[in-house]
Amino acid sequence: MPTLIRFLVVLLLLAGIAVGAMIALTVMVTPEQHEIENSIPARELFDQ
Repeated sequence: MPTLIRFLVVLLLLAGIAVGAMIALTVMVTPEQHEIENSIPARELFDQ
């Protein structure tokens, strides 16, 4: 039983670290906004 509890504690700690890292990324990182322009050839639009 102690081995199971130790295993579950380690899993909870790893999950907590992962959640903390995700929250830190959402708080600290701001994405840059820019326009995207893609050219599509007309033959691909009207290909039948």
